[in-house]
Amino acid sequence: MTTIGEALITLLEAHGVDTVFGIPGVHTVELYRGLARSRIRHVTPRHEQGAGFMADGYARASGRPGVAFVITGPGLTNTITAMGQARADSVPMLVISGVNATDTLGQGLGFLHELPDQRGMMEKVALFSHRITEAEELPGVLARAFALFSSSRPGPVHIEIPTNVMVKPGNGIVASLSNASPPSPDAAAIEQAAELCKAASRPLILAGGGAKWAEAPLRLLAERLGAPVVETTNARGLLHGHALCVPASPSLKPVRALMADADLVIAAGTEFGPTDYDGYGDGGFVLPANLIRIDIGADQIVRRPVTVGIQADCAEALRALLAELGTAHVAAKDGDARAAAARKAALAELSPALTGQMRAVETIRDTLPGAIIVGDSTQPIYAANLYYDHDRPGGWFNAATGFGALGYGPGAAIGAALAVPEASVVCLTGDGGFQFTLPELGAALDADAPVTFVVWNNRGYREIETSMLDVGVEPVGVSPAPPDFCKLAEAYGIVAERLAGTEGLADALRRARAAGKPRVIEVTVD
Repeated sequence: MTTIGEALITLLEAHGVDTVFGIPGVHTVELYRGLARSRIRHVTPRHEQGAGFMADGYARASGRPGVAFVITGPGLTNTITAMGQARADSVPMLVISGVNATDTLGQGLGFLHELPDQRGMMEKVALFSHRITEAEELPGVLARAFALFSSSRPGPVHIEIPTNVMVKPGNGIVASLSNASPPSPDAAAIEQAAELCKAASRPLILAGGGAKWAEAPLRLLAERLGAPVVETTNARGLLHGHALCVPASPSLKPVRALMADADLVIAAGTEFGPTDYDGYGDGGFVLPANLIRIDIGADQIVRRPVTVGIQADCAEALRALLAELGTAHVAAKDGDARAAAARKAALAELSPALTGQMRAVETIRDTLPGAIIVGDSTQPIYAANLYYDHDRPGGWFNAATGFGALGYGPGAAIGAALAVPEASVVCLTGDGGFQFTLPELGAALDADAPVTFVVWNNRGYREIETSMLDVGVEPVGVSPAPPDFCKLAEAYGIVAERLAGTEGLADALRRARAAGKPRVIEVTVD
């Protein structure tokens, strides 16, 4: 007899899942029954939050959904933080959990790992949460999840299976594969958008994370229009080194000035979130008056006034717009100059301290071309989110925007390394954030994930301390003592080295790459 737990593994294989991140427990043993003999790799984090962060990093690096297996109760509540980050950044994540036997649910009888209403709790953070009660439900629910991931704005999905349901017969279950795709761009909207483009003399493009897989049509459209391309954090890596690229935060005054001067703005895959557009909280961001907005989600488009809204995948919409424009359109002649002026002024707005931190990130990029840099909330990440031109589309992401979960970097970097094994992967984390998920060093070792963990050690939460000082609050609670990171790494059998400042960072990175194993580089800064 094949059980529902075994059938689940077969169905995940059919949907192309090759890796799951999870910690088994007595409430998920039956989900693991078919895993050992499957093609799916299981990676064991040291905490369920790490499982979620690994699934997130895997999804961002590969474009495929990340999958986590967790137990009911504390296992699932530990994963909620990672799901919140995935929801904020539209990352496809499938979380499959156990739950207690169906006849005990909601009874308050004190069973192990019992929650008053686990599914009700998950419905608040997941795009949807579903409880499996019969075998025939499973193929349809999985198909619904994967259809959502491929055809609309993605995020976390939760499926729970009661312990008494996992063992039910699952013979004959056949996968219901989804071929769902995003809606095609409306022809009338494309035509209207093309007319606006033809009439514009100072066009501008805003690229968000939704455009990170659309580099080719984005580049062509920018060149066709002569339009500078301003990149939010999650779009960095697009148009690297291009004359029209403006890899700077829309929170910076010169970038806002560039936007205000434009007579047409095309926003591709960006939700205009405050952490990108109003990072200083000064309320200075003004929505463009003449706005073409491209987004896969209709609900996102209607949240702000637009001149033309196009619901579609960014790449498809940009290709349709290029086709409608044809080859006769003459590009604005000053696009390169406008972009160059904005880059120069944006960089000049950074303080010397921020510039120095950003240069450290550039050292990583230049030493390891094409690397994936996964960040936590630490000073160099904040600085580079303000201004930094990465060299790989989709290769720069972090938790310092949106939901802002500390401890994100280590797990997400492990997930990215397993998703794209041919790429160098660097986790850039602070001494404070690293301590949130430090034990994931062991998971990197187990999984043979050659992540280089660069720890920016300024002995505390310096960004928070600065925020307190800026508003006249005497700093309290911002100086947690860091451990000896090198000794901790060595306790896991991981080679580590300590640098005083960033001098020598390039050589240390080269040594780490040559080793091809997890490695820790601690950078101590004043």
